[in-house]
Amino acid sequence: MTREEREKRLQELRAELARLKAQAHRGSLENPSSIRKIKREIARILTVMNEEKLGISKSQVAATAEKQ
Repeated sequence: MTREEREKRLQELRAELARLKAQAHRGSLENPSSIRKIKREIARILTVMNEEKLGISKSQVAATAEKQ
């Protein structure tokens, strides 16, 4: 996924999250776990974007995880 695709997906997910939160507030949300799923996907995208910004590669992340 390119940076532009990630940014576009992030905008879409944030809009979806706002819509779901509004539904939850009204009491018409059918699947409450969908909010958690959207938040997790947003966090994953933000993590990848931050790793790119810091210049961290997947191999560095894996090596750090193995040490712990």
